[in-house]
Amino acid sequence: MKKCLLFTGLSGLTGVMLGAFGAHALLATLIASGSVSIWETAVFYHIAHSVAMLTISLHAQHHAADHRKWLVGICICWLLGILFFSGSLYGLALGGPKWLGPVTPVGGVFLLAGWGGVMAGALKSKQI
Repeated sequence: MKKCLLFTGLSGLTGVMLGAFGAHALLATLIASGSVSIWETAVFYHIAHSVAMLTISLHAQHHAADHRKWLVGICICWLLGILFFSGSLYGLALGGPKWLGPVTPVGGVFLLAGWGGVMAGALKSKQI
């Protein structure tokens, strides 16, 4: 769980940094290219899933090892989702190559898989 928390902290840190970077240092560039909303979408999903990862990481510390594996899998899905979904949007907002466009839905699938993992875990749980 230590690695999960470490990556969660790194994800939250970079999300806040990229949000600030887009709002200040890159704002003129993003406005000129008409990609402010793309950047904002990337930051929103980045931060939202960083918070979700934090919740799962903290929750996992209070469960047995077999349950923790499931929760770590959810965190991995969300981390990959952030990398592919938000990462591709950051690249596209900065005028990156067009092949980044098809990467975005791959990231979305990872984000959805993480949420599906949350639902599956709830259905399997004997605590509810």
